Amino acid sequence: MIHSSEITEGNQEWDISEKNIEDIMEVLQVADQLSTDNVFKTLKSLKVKILNNKMVPPLCQKVTDIFVDYLRTMKPEGELEELCTTVLMALGFQSPGIVIFKLWDRWHNTLPPHCLLTAVGRLIHRQDAASYIGVTWEYILRLLRMAQTKDDMLALCHVLKGLVISARKHVELPTTDDEIMDITKEAVSFKAYLTLRLLFNRWSLKTNNKVTEQAMVIIGHLFFLMPSSKLKNQVNRLTRWLMTLVSAKVTPFYISQCIYQLIDALALSGCGGINLESQLENITDMLFNQLSETVKESDPHSARNHILALKAFYILSKLYNDQVVFLIQKTMQTSDPAKIVSALQVFMDVFLEVPQTDQLKNEVMHSVIIMIQDDLKPVRKALLNFIEMLGRHDYLAMPQGNVIINYVIKLSESACSNEEDIQLMCSKILQMVSLPKLITLACQPSNTLAFVQLSKIATNMALKARSLGQVPYLSSFHLSPTQFISPQKLLTHLLVFSLKSYSERELGISSLRLLHALHPITSLHPVINSNVGQLWMKEIPQMLQILDDHTEKNLDQEEWEDRLLQFSSQSLVAINDDSWLEQLIKVVLERINYFSDGEEKAFLYKFFGFTLRTSRNMKLVKTMLSSILQSVHEDLQEREGIATALSIVSMKYLKIVLDQLQEYSAVLTDKGSSFILKLMKEHQQREWGLVCNIIYLSYSKIIFESKGGIVTHMDNILALALQHYRDCVVEKDKNLKLEYLGALSKLTNIISSQPMAFQFKFVQKLEIVTFMVELIREEPLNSISSSIRLRAMNIITDFRNLSPLIEVEERTDLLRTCCKSVLCLPPTEVLLKEASSSQEAEATVDLHRETLQSLLKLMETLIFEMPSRIQYSLEVLDTWLNSQKDNERERAMWCAARILGFTAKTNNFGMDIEFIRLGRLVRLLAMRCQDPVDNICFLSAQAVYNLYCILLLQKQMGRKKQGLWEEEGKSEVYSANVFYNNTFEIAKAFAEYFTQMQLTTLVLTAMEGLTDGNAKVSLAAAQLMSAVMKERGRDMIKIEEIVEGILEQLNSQLEPSTKEEVVRGMCLLAGNNTHSVVPLLLNKSLPWDRTSLALWKAFGTRRETAISVLQLLIGILEKLHSREETKEMAFQPVAVTCALCEMLSGSMCQEAVQELYPRLLMSILCHLCWVIEQNVPQKMVVYSKEGGQGSKSKPFDPTSCALEVVKLVFLAAAYDGVVTYANQHHCWDLLSCPRLYYIGIMDLTSGIVKTCEPAVLHRVLNLVRNYLYSSSYHRKILARTFYAQLLWHRSVAQTLGQDFLSHLVKWVKDPNLIMKEVGLRGISNLALHPGQSELLKGQVPFLRDLLKNEARVTVQAVKSLRNIICHGKGEDTKVAFCSISKQLRPLINDERDQVKISATSALGYMLRHVYKFKPGLSTRREIYSFLVPLLLSFQDNNPEVVKACGGTLTEWTTVIGWSSLTQIFKHATLSDHIQVLEETCKYLVSTSKTQLVGDLLSQSFDFLKSPQSFLRAAAINFIGLTAKKLNMTQIDDDDVEVIQNAIGSLRNDPVESVQSLVDTTLKKIDEYINPGFVSTSRMSQLSNNIFKVTGMKTPKRKKRLFKSVKRERDDNQKIWKWLQSPLNSLRKWYNRRVKNIPVIIGNSEK
Repeated sequence: MIHSSEITEGNQEWDISEKNIEDIMEVLQVADQLSTDNVFKTLKSLKVKILNNKMVPPLCQKVTDIFVDYLRTMKPEGELEELCTTVLMALGFQSPGIVIFKLWDRWHNTLPPHCLLTAVGRLIHRQDAASYIGVTWEYILRLLRMAQTKDDMLALCHVLKGLVISARKHVELPTTDDEIMDITKEAVSFKAYLTLRLLFNRWSLKTNNKVTEQAMVIIGHLFFLMPSSKLKNQVNRLTRWLMTLVSAKVTPFYISQCIYQLIDALALSGCGGINLESQLENITDMLFNQLSETVKESDPHSARNHILALKAFYILSKLYNDQVVFLIQKTMQTSDPAKIVSALQVFMDVFLEVPQTDQLKNEVMHSVIIMIQDDLKPVRKALLNFIEMLGRHDYLAMPQGNVIINYVIKLSESACSNEEDIQLMCSKILQMVSLPKLITLACQPSNTLAFVQLSKIATNMALKARSLGQVPYLSSFHLSPTQFISPQKLLTHLLVFSLKSYSERELGISSLRLLHALHPITSLHPVINSNVGQLWMKEIPQMLQILDDHTEKNLDQEEWEDRLLQFSSQSLVAINDDSWLEQLIKVVLERINYFSDGEEKAFLYKFFGFTLRTSRNMKLVKTMLSSILQSVHEDLQEREGIATALSIVSMKYLKIVLDQLQEYSAVLTDKGSSFILKLMKEHQQREWGLVCNIIYLSYSKIIFESKGGIVTHMDNILALALQHYRDCVVEKDKNLKLEYLGALSKLTNIISSQPMAFQFKFVQKLEIVTFMVELIREEPLNSISSSIRLRAMNIITDFRNLSPLIEVEERTDLLRTCCKSVLCLPPTEVLLKEASSSQEAEATVDLHRETLQSLLKLMETLIFEMPSRIQYSLEVLDTWLNSQKDNERERAMWCAARILGFTAKTNNFGMDIEFIRLGRLVRLLAMRCQDPVDNICFLSAQAVYNLYCILLLQKQMGRKKQGLWEEEGKSEVYSANVFYNNTFEIAKAFAEYFTQMQLTTLVLTAMEGLTDGNAKVSLAAAQLMSAVMKERGRDMIKIEEIVEGILEQLNSQLEPSTKEEVVRGMCLLAGNNTHSVVPLLLNKSLPWDRTSLALWKAFGTRRETAISVLQLLIGILEKLHSREETKEMAFQPVAVTCALCEMLSGSMCQEAVQELYPRLLMSILCHLCWVIEQNVPQKMVVYSKEGGQGSKSKPFDPTSCALEVVKLVFLAAAYDGVVTYANQHHCWDLLSCPRLYYIGIMDLTSGIVKTCEPAVLHRVLNLVRNYLYSSSYHRKILARTFYAQLLWHRSVAQTLGQDFLSHLVKWVKDPNLIMKEVGLRGISNLALHPGQSELLKGQVPFLRDLLKNEARVTVQAVKSLRNIICHGKGEDTKVAFCSISKQLRPLINDERDQVKISATSALGYMLRHVYKFKPGLSTRREIYSFLVPLLLSFQDNNPEVVKACGGTLTEWTTVIGWSSLTQIFKHATLSDHIQVLEETCKYLVSTSKTQLVGDLLSQSFDFLKSPQSFLRAAAINFIGLTAKKLNMTQIDDDDVEVIQNAIGSLRNDPVESVQSLVDTTLKKIDEYINPGFVSTSRMSQLSNNIFKVTGMKTPKRKKRLFKSVKRERDDNQKIWKWLQSPLNSLRKWYNRRVKNIPVIIGNSEK
């Protein structure tokens, strides 16, 4: 195998030689073993070597043979096949014959390789290959029959295509000798025909594929090689074949090319033949289809397709002119846009080849008109191109050309969304129209949307004509006015369009530019003066500049219209031709009748006026005025236009215009000459109204424009107005009145707006006003079917301030008539129900609203004339303000509000506006603020606000006159919204404007309205009353009358809300007049009724009132109790407590109570102290508190009432915790008892300290400090108790500058026990706080002496010492403890439980604190001394005592170190305290020294003599349990004897249980001493005694519990004692043995 590296090395220096060929042969033979890349490299190298070297034929033949064999073997494909083809091409360049003749190799019934066929097809084009055409063609024809696959056919197509192209080239072009083919032309023709037959017969060429496309290319060339006769015979077949291919969607290019080649080949013969003519329609149809295909820029065949199709049509038009034109026209009339476009393209292409006969032109125009009528959008562009071509050939000048021009104009319209190129094409076409015709078309109304485009074209044409010096366009207009537009119409049209400066894409700008372009032409008119041209040259550019400098948004349209009218007026002056003006006026009138657009029509009327004003012909002026007055005037716009035109003319011809109007108005009154009477009766009244409207409207406009020139004619005009109605030629009904009043109101309105009218006296004014009042009075009050009263009132209003003024009486009558006519109308709801339709209902509502507005305006006018009489105008409304009908009140209040508002806004307060009955007015408006109708409330609020503004402005004006400071911004405090439904704010705002008497009267008057049947009104009265009391309550007089009146009203049946408001008013009155109101209420007999209670309760709802009333009540209590109490029951302080019960029971007096809290609390507690010592009658009820729903009221006597007040004070001050604390500590019971009162105060103070803030405590401290040494015992006790207990709080105890201790010590020394206790409580509290230990350390001896005192004093002394020790420091603590232990120890077993518990608990606290400082030996000795007392008290049956002992013993064990007993004591209870005691004794014996046990036993012996049987029993128990745990056998006999003697001393105790306990304990001790048998025991004892007597020592020394004492005994005593003990033991043993033999036996057996 040959590797690629070898090939590469071999190719480095490769020369064409025999060796190289052998190498190539070897490589190609093993090509299947090479990689694709190596094969490619080899073939490329081979191609390069062949192209770069000249090869001798033998070598070329050999290489070709080898390579073709390689192709036969490998059958390459794709890129490799293409590369092989290039190698063959390179060989063919060396010698084409060698390669071509390889086709003749034996291929074993298969086709040659495709690359060989492809190479031959390409080589056959070479000039040196002409000699091989014939032989190759012959061979290929044989191969055609063998082709089966698509690839074979395509390969053969390459050869055939090369053959036919080469053959056609050599046949058509002259050839040289060396280029002569090896076949004749006849043979070529024959072979061409044969090839065509073979292709049709052997190959299936009816589908869309590459083979068909390549075959069509070959066949197209064959058409030129075949005999023409044969070709003509094949036309039908070819046509059918091509139609089949069209259906098969073959690429259009190949079809168009084939058809074109067929037609071109046939055309070369001179005629197409019969077959072609017969197939002409099919062929053209196919060509149209090909032209319909979209041209794609990316596809070159696409554009070529269109070109070939058009070429085919061009040839066909030469061969068959008429038939082709007919077929084109036929296609143009189809419905397929694509085919129509194709037909137009074809027609344009062949147009020049077609003879332009009249018939053809008519047919073409007919076809174009049909297309225009269809107006298919895809066809427009092609159609316009076609029309442009027709225009170049004068088709547009034909009669049918107008249709085309109109169509083009339509496409030019601005509203059309056409493409830009279509617009450009339309512009080109329109430029072919003559200028006169184009301008005429532009001015036609139907072409308005295209005017901009047309005018631009015409402008350019005119400018171009002017630059060329052509005949001016308008110079011939007067010669043929019927053909083209007249100059008058043109000028009018352009001016109207100039008005629309920016609409329709700069319509006005285009008009002015066109007018400017025509100006030199118009100046050459034989009639028109040349000055017009000069004027236009100057003015039009300036006007265009204005439009350029502005936009549609910022251009002032009115100024622009005036500028146009000025320009037109100047132009008409320049024309200076009355006959021309007359024609122009007729044109304008005609145009007015045509236009319906409001803006344009209004402009034309003005243009008419300016035109007529320009004329100097008076006769013409009169004639034209008469004409325009008699013109159409159905629409208001037309009537206003006529009036405007007359006003413009009047500026020059005023007298003529007025005369014409008076002459024209004769139709209204002259029955002989009036044309109105000639109309049908149903139209007469309307026409009369229209004429009247024109006349008065014209007068109005003339007056407005005359600027004072018509003033002398005004009275005559008004006289005529009255005459017109009185002498009316038609029947006067409602409609005529309306028309007349409507027209007259326009005149009077404009008169009233003229400043010069105020300088003229209108004689007819009063007569017209009287006439209007009569019309108003005639109107029905139950309906509002017309606007007569509205218009009449408007006319009266228009005459405001015109001389002469209306008299006062007439003014009042006028106002009353108008108010009655309007305010008495039915409600809107009724008017709506009476309406027959929704439209009528809506109109009625609008008319009603406008009528009210008119009445208001009239009233405002009358007030403006005489501002000082506003109150009288309001009094006119009084009837309806107090009406029972809601609608009348609402309308009247609306008028009142607006009138007052108008007056306030006029700001004309130079003169005084007096409100004599201001209170009445304010009360009325305030009451209406609570009207049942909400809108009346709102309107009333507005009226009140406006009235307030008037008063305020008057006040400010007065202050300014006095030179005082002006209050600014005060009006901003109030508004209508503030007064709405707010009587309080009304009273607040107006209060300052009333005197004391007015205020009192207002309240007493308002009080009468409390019982009004309407709840809202009665409420308003109450609110007004309370609001006035709030604002000016201090200025009230007749307080007692007011209070009694209020109480009387409250006792009547008032509405709940009203009653509540009255109570609130009373509360305000009491707040402002406390010293007058409160005593009146307190003097009412107890118990009070609900009304009085409600008042007192209300007093607590307002802070200011509550504070004022509470201060007074506190003052009463303090005053009555400041001196030493008497035994008489005073009435007033009890009444005060009842009042306080109600006041404080509410939830709104918290601030007031907190503010007066200390003083209020002290006064009521002092009163409580006083009242509990009084002899209160049994079942005396002074106050009754209502219970909840379904429960009875709770009665209170003076004491319970006072207690209730105390509770309420805390609750009201939001100190609920104090009440809770007092409940828990039974304070109320203590406070109710005179003996325990001070204790209740002490506990109550504790609750205050725990609950209240420090600031409150200091307030209380500062108050009670003033009463510490009061002369009143009760007040002194109260103050000192508070003072002492307040020291519980640190902030109080640390108050600077206070010598608390001196006071407390002084009280302790007081002989009064209560004072002692209070002082001790204070010291106890003082000791709790840091920094007091040094101060209190010196008081320990003093306090220690108080431990033997009355129980409560002792308890407080113990607590004081406890706190001093527990809060002391270091050694001082231990010293103090040791100093008081001797006095404290007895208290542990005190017979008073209170003392016992207190002392025991105090000891526990002291032990805990002493332990912190490591107690020494002496301290511990003192601590040990407390064990026995504690253990004895621990056996108490009182759980509290046991609990206290358990806690203290717990602390004791901690200090001593008996930790194993700590938990036992901590959890000890009454049920197990004996067991605990036993465990303690056991621990004591097991851990302590014998001497300590002896000391404790000795200490317990003292308790055996206690007067308390309990302590004696407890001591016996302790001794017995201790003896039990001791090993008595090891205890010295003397000590045992001491124990037995101590216990035995109680054998005769007066308490039986103690005796029993003594016997039991002694027996047990005996058992402990002699644990064995009695005999043994007794012998042992006897032995011991013998040892004692004889002085002999016992075998073992025994322990001593007690210290040895010196005894003096004689021997007899010793012997007796020695014998007595054994004898007693024997006796007891014997008795027990007889009694318990089984036990003894059992025990013995054990």
